[in-house]
Amino acid sequence: MTSPQTQSQPLLAVLWMMGALASFTSMAVAARELTQDLSVFQISFMRTVICLSLLMPYAYRLGWQEMKTARLKTHIGRNIIHFGGQFGWIFGVSVLPLAAVFSLEFSAPVWTAILAAIFLKEKLTRIRVISIALGFAGILVILRPGSDLMQPAAFVVIGAAVCFACTYVFTRGLAATESAFKIIFYMNLIQLPIGLVLSVPVWVTPDVEMIPFIAILGIGGITSHYSIARAMAHADAAVVSPLDFLRLPLVAVIGFMLYQEPWNPYVLIGGAITFSGNLLNIWSEQKALRKSPVPPLQATETAHERRT
Repeated sequence: MTSPQTQSQPLLAVLWMMGALASFTSMAVAARELTQDLSVFQISFMRTVICLSLLMPYAYRLGWQEMKTARLKTHIGRNIIHFGGQFGWIFGVSVLPLAAVFSLEFSAPVWTAILAAIFLKEKLTRIRVISIALGFAGILVILRPGSDLMQPAAFVVIGAAVCFACTYVFTRGLAATESAFKIIFYMNLIQLPIGLVLSVPVWVTPDVEMIPFIAILGIGGITSHYSIARAMAHADAAVVSPLDFLRLPLVAVIGFMLYQEPWNPYVLIGGAITFSGNLLNIWSEQKALRKSPVPPLQATETAHERRT
């Protein structure tokens, strides 16, 4: 939760969330443009290079003693899975309508609740069960039988959402001993050699016109998380999270304007259903947080964390 002082600044939270939305949508467009000429592996590698370059100065300032970890195996396991999720997301952006990718990505918290119940023994409350049911209902609306989206690429995106959910579970365990910066730093550090090894066989030297899109993809990976963190500093998750849904109509407009992607009401409706389940769960956890001095784990997690 935010302090009373920061709760009185919802306008700042909105402005920071607008920055996050701009970052996410710009990353999607950049990935779509780059996949026309580059492999997903190479795009992931170049994104990691830029992110790591931006993080390195602060890591150097903190020093080795602050940045070293005793949980390297956990970091490696988390980020191998995260790399799979990142691959699935970029691949989905390259072949599916942007709005469909974002709608299916909203299912990540649904899978998180299921995995947390299995591996972290978190209680499946009535609200969480309803949230999960709404999540699956939204997926069914999006991927209704006979629709153009009933194709393997859509299930790759769902697989990416499951991977991101797995990383959330890993993050909960790591958060007890590791800072958020350290988790993000090791994510990029570990994924750097993975992306390099996989991209070398299919390497294509980027043209000059690709450089802005590469920069957007890398910088957006940092600015999106920073903007969300700043938004959360000025308002509770229950206030900030609904703004995340604006990504869906925004990216639908961008998809229509840049790529002539048709409007699909089922994608928007399905995404809204899935997101409503996420929002219901956040509101429930925020209510529990106000009653308890010990914050529930899921109360601090939002759909925004999908790429950390």
